[in-house]
Amino acid sequence: MRKRILAAGLCAVMVMGTMAGCSSKAPEETKAESAAATTEKAAETAKTDETAAPEEAAGELEGSIVFTIWDNNLMTYIDENDMVGMFQEKYPNADIEVEKIKDDSEYWNAMKMRTSANQLPDVMFNKPFTLSRFKDYLVDLSDLEATKNNELAAGYALDGKILGVPMTAGYEYVYYWKDMFKEAEVEVPTTWEDLKTASQTLQDFYGKDDPDFMAIALGAKDEWPDYPYMEFMPALISGNGQNWNDMAKTDAPFAEGTDINKAYTKVNDLFTMDVFGKDPLGIGNDQATSLFAQKKAAIIALGDWGLQNIQTGTDDYSELGAFYLPVRDTKDDPFKVIVQGDSFMGVTTHSKNPELSKAFVEWFYSEDFYPGYLNYVTSASSMTNFPKEKDPILAEADALAPDMELVMYDGGGDDFQAIQNEIAFDYKKLGAQMFTDGFDLKTELDTLNTKWAEARTKLGIK
Repeated sequence: MRKRILAAGLCAVMVMGTMAGCSSKAPEETKAESAAATTEKAAETAKTDETAAPEEAAGELEGSIVFTIWDNNLMTYIDENDMVGMFQEKYPNADIEVEKIKDDSEYWNAMKMRTSANQLPDVMFNKPFTLSRFKDYLVDLSDLEATKNNELAAGYALDGKILGVPMTAGYEYVYYWKDMFKEAEVEVPTTWEDLKTASQTLQDFYGKDDPDFMAIALGAKDEWPDYPYMEFMPALISGNGQNWNDMAKTDAPFAEGTDINKAYTKVNDLFTMDVFGKDPLGIGNDQATSLFAQKKAAIIALGDWGLQNIQTGTDDYSELGAFYLPVRDTKDDPFKVIVQGDSFMGVTTHSKNPELSKAFVEWFYSEDFYPGYLNYVTSASSMTNFPKEKDPILAEADALAPDMELVMYDGGGDDFQAIQNEIAFDYKKLGAQMFTDGFDLKTELDTLNTKWAEARTKLGIK
């Protein structure tokens, strides 16, 4: 499905597609009014951007560009707020065609075909793991003010070039009930051993009266909910957000001493403890979240998107708190925290109007547009000049880890995904298998090493 919006006439009705993955939900308040109010406030308080193009220069830019997206929330905001008209207030001789593609899967298929046909849009979005795929077709945006003001963009540079400006930032949290911790005399853990000890103490304290209690809620039946451990911990162990890409360069990435081996050894130790309830494979994420919200569990690890689900499931979340997953061995080690840039806006080499395309990127992240959109979504800001106050519950995690070091996470590029598909390596499924009787981690990792080396040879990946 494809949606086109011309500057000459915006279409107010759109066909909504289902977003793939975990997407942000808009607030219940009237979105357009809230966004407009935030934009107006930002315009009143923000400092004038001294590097912005003068009005005379802005008037000289003319032509038409195509902006292609898959994000339903962004499309709705564009519709409701006449983004094209807003842009034309500064660039009256410019036209923007906004093309909406159904979802991200269809988006990547379309972009792949257009790459071969030399027909990429002027401005496109990327994910961390697709930047490398399109790196030869993206313009370096290092000199843009939007790039300089973005706290994540430099962390995803390729070959010294910044090829996209992430629209939002995503963080991962461990939610917990403060009153339950207090009653069981448990402190917020700051090391991996602290987490294991706290979990066992909570299980023993509450489990003695409730056989169904679980210190840690985890919907392992769905497999994907173990991602905070299975997907992110290898990157957290070393602080290397490119760990999946680096794995593609070696024949034995699961060998003893590697980041992923260390991480999965830790996860296996935790998963084989009696702290996940009687049947962790018997419940899915919705049920696990609901049980946690009802205080049938004391801990659950979810992204920032999980907060609303927890709050919806309880009448009182006054004792709800959050901390970051502590994977470090000692308190003297750096406290590493995963952060992901999302929706990297970039200008393609196929653009017939690159200067106007760059001007659009600058404008998108300026006070004229970005603060309003940021208020519209629940995601965190990626811009240092437009900070967004975190929900007080999530902000507690920052207060508990004042010395944290951010790890810019990359989901793995084409080489990694090719090997992953060849050997059917699914880290989330592997995590679920750790809950099964007879599972042997060493045997599984040795088998993965053999398959990995064979796949690299077969695929010709060096």
